[in-house]
Amino acid sequence: MDSQTGKYLILIGAAILIIGVVIYFFGVHLKWLGHLPGDIRIKRRNFSFYFPITTLILFNLLIFLLFRIWKWIN
Repeated sequence: MDSQTGKYLILIGAAILIIGVVIYFFGVHLKWLGHLPGDIRIKRRNFSFYFPITTLILFNLLIFLLFRIWKWIN
């Protein structure tokens, strides 16, 4: 392992910490996440299926923008 690997591990740990703090303190305000229009919910008597397609698209756009900003900064 070199110092570059250590930097990436610290960055990943910081991201997990930030996500955890946001969920802990603002989880009540994020209940809409996963229940957006376009998320597929099928409930039957003995069966339920849930596919959050709109939520996944939003997360994908957010991650894309973060990587573009990261690339622009470096």
